[in-house]
Amino acid sequence: MKLSVRTFIFLSIGTTSVSGFTTALFPQSPTAKQETFPTKDQREEIELPNFDELFGRIQQVSPLARVTLDDQIDSSLGFAGIDKSWSPDLKWKRVEANRNRLVHEIEKIDNFQGLNAPILRFRSTLEGPCDGEAFANFIMNLEDRKKWDAQIDNVYEAYTIDDLDMANMAMGFNYGDCSRMGVGHCITKANLGIDAREQLTICGINDFEDGSCIIWGTEMEDRHNYLFPPGPRTTRARSHLFCSTLTPTSPNTFDVEYVVQLEIGGKIPTWMTTPIVIDNVKKMFTVAQKFFKNEGGELEKFLEDKAKRNELTSGLSFLMTP
Repeated sequence: MKLSVRTFIFLSIGTTSVSGFTTALFPQSPTAKQETFPTKDQREEIELPNFDELFGRIQQVSPLARVTLDDQIDSSLGFAGIDKSWSPDLKWKRVEANRNRLVHEIEKIDNFQGLNAPILRFRSTLEGPCDGEAFANFIMNLEDRKKWDAQIDNVYEAYTIDDLDMANMAMGFNYGDCSRMGVGHCITKANLGIDAREQLTICGINDFEDGSCIIWGTEMEDRHNYLFPPGPRTTRARSHLFCSTLTPTSPNTFDVEYVVQLEIGGKIPTWMTTPIVIDNVKKMFTVAQKFFKNEGGELEKFLEDKAKRNELTSGLSFLMTP
């Protein structure tokens, strides 16, 4: 559903400096600037996160995102451009490392930020053109998501933020060009005695002049539960932080750094859920690589459809993290 009639967007104003894990993403009593813009059919309130804090966190956990956001670094180097001497005080533990594999490095930090979930970081180099919208479809488009996520029941965009000029203004024009943003709902199937899980996440795509992009997301707070669809609620899962940075390293290759901290919810121990999350992300990369290699002509059709859409509109919106 697109935001409607007169939609109030509350902008949590942060400082211009990057902080990172120092303030809340959604302050309880933010100093807010209220903006309005016309929409079509319904009145809703969407609170945007503190983007300085959000991108500060992203840069702390994703060195490739930091390279992308730093104008002084040649991002075309991809992973090779990461300065090994720079690292925040985070104790990453290597889970897997094999340069011959599609996902060639996986790292984690257990119980990150005192939350009941590890943060996971995946690195891969894919063949094909670097296209953030195409990659995001494997997360938010139901049919593409079904290709790798057997537990997905539904994922859809519940609220589209159409005024991307306003979104970029909220970001202070500091983090590339926001080309898509929205709030979406994701629900998984019950399985083997484990009940269904649902999420309510705000996500976006920010594009950069060099062809890189950062796909980002974070879970909405409990006070935003009015945005859930009608009906009974299931156990809440939460993507505390999600970011996927894509950086082209040649006309037909790009590096991807995929970071997610997903709290499954309920009483399932993380030693059971973490291997499942890792396996699912690997499956997603396998499906994505087949797509970007144009197996079955899917990439070609996507690019043709995108070109036609771009003739009619300058931006769309999307959602959800695994």
